[in-house]
Amino acid sequence: MFKRAGNRPRRPRIPTREKAPADSEDTTAYRKHKPDYWLIIISLLLLVIGIIVVYSISPGLAAAQGISEHYYVTKQLIALVLGLTAFVFFSSLPLSAIKRLTRPLLWLSAIMVVAVQFFGQQANGAYRWIQIAGFSFQVAELIKFSLIVWLAGFLVQRLSRDEISTDKTLKPLIVLIGLIGLVVAGLESDLGSSGVMIAMVAVMSFSAGLPIKKIGIIASIILVLTTLAISTTPYRRERLVSFLNPTKNCQDEGYQSCQALIAIGSGGIFGLGLANGVQAYGYLPEAENDSIFAIMGEKFGFVGLSIIIGLYAVLFSRMRRIILRTSDYFSKLVVIGVLAWLSTQAVINMGAMIGLLPLKGITLPLVSYGGTSLVFIMSALGLVFQISRYTGYSPTRSPSLTEKEGGTVEGTFSRRRQRRPYYAAPSSR
Repeated sequence: MFKRAGNRPRRPRIPTREKAPADSEDTTAYRKHKPDYWLIIISLLLLVIGIIVVYSISPGLAAAQGISEHYYVTKQLIALVLGLTAFVFFSSLPLSAIKRLTRPLLWLSAIMVVAVQFFGQQANGAYRWIQIAGFSFQVAELIKFSLIVWLAGFLVQRLSRDEISTDKTLKPLIVLIGLIGLVVAGLESDLGSSGVMIAMVAVMSFSAGLPIKKIGIIASIILVLTTLAISTTPYRRERLVSFLNPTKNCQDEGYQSCQALIAIGSGGIFGLGLANGVQAYGYLPEAENDSIFAIMGEKFGFVGLSIIIGLYAVLFSRMRRIILRTSDYFSKLVVIGVLAWLSTQAVINMGAMIGLLPLKGITLPLVSYGGTSLVFIMSALGLVFQISRYTGYSPTRSPSLTEKEGGTVEGTFSRRRQRRPYYAAPSSR
């Protein structure tokens, strides 16, 4: 009459999900899942392309500079190992630990800024590097990484207090931009890196909900500072003039621009090949770092450059996908900052090589020769990879800030077109 208990069909086993903190009203179901491995795949492809190109131009660089043929590729391989180590470290570090590193990173950045002015290595009239254990350390890359972590925490704090639209947010941002202009563009004479940092500040602030009017105020200040930086520095004026008319004086101010256009043009549709090309033999300045996009145009041609640009587009689209699926605002702002950093730097570098933007002297992310840049970019990508591990599902509403983050704010990011139902879990990190 009654079925035996042993014969009853078993109920399907429901995977255990992490619950939201008890002090949070968020009803999102959280789960840990596989991270976005496309980040690793695309990053490794770009890294391999960079190593191959640096290796192929090493004989030309050695002949032009009188150094060993293996000098650049050896140092780049060492930087690659350090970068992969940094990626593994930051991809394993909980975001709660990253938040606690905010002040130490700021203090370290301040110490390095002071140290580079007294003990730094001068190059092209600027003090941007300091020698540490036989390697050149560029302080601007540390500042970029520290800026993302600090600004994400600052904006989350203002969101939790519902002060994102007030002067309590605007004034510190204006001071921050002034410091970037003074330290990076002024003391270090690095207008390109300062432009990337200001773009990061603007994009992160806009994404957090800073009103357009206040963004306009910041943009006006940036325009004034940029005008002063260019008008008061002779070589920047020369770069601007050569950008407006690059073929006017190809033997002087417009030399690098002209050689970059020659390199890309000589590559044609399919390129000259890795073993061919002459631009690395002392013709194109900074062939291994700032001008590597032009070198790739010479060797790979239009088709090769299109593939490389496509790889960057896929990398940035994966990061955008992570932003849309991330719930807690700190994680979201960190990924937004990294995306703004890499995309702005890539656009400036490529645009300068094809004559659409003035020369700025910044590297192409993951491809150019440069140890400090590679290590900190891989560190930032490690943070993004760690954030991509957590998602949740909430069919009813957008999640709010937890009490641990300082309060509850509804809908700030949803106004920035965050409409997907999947979100990352801030808990247990």
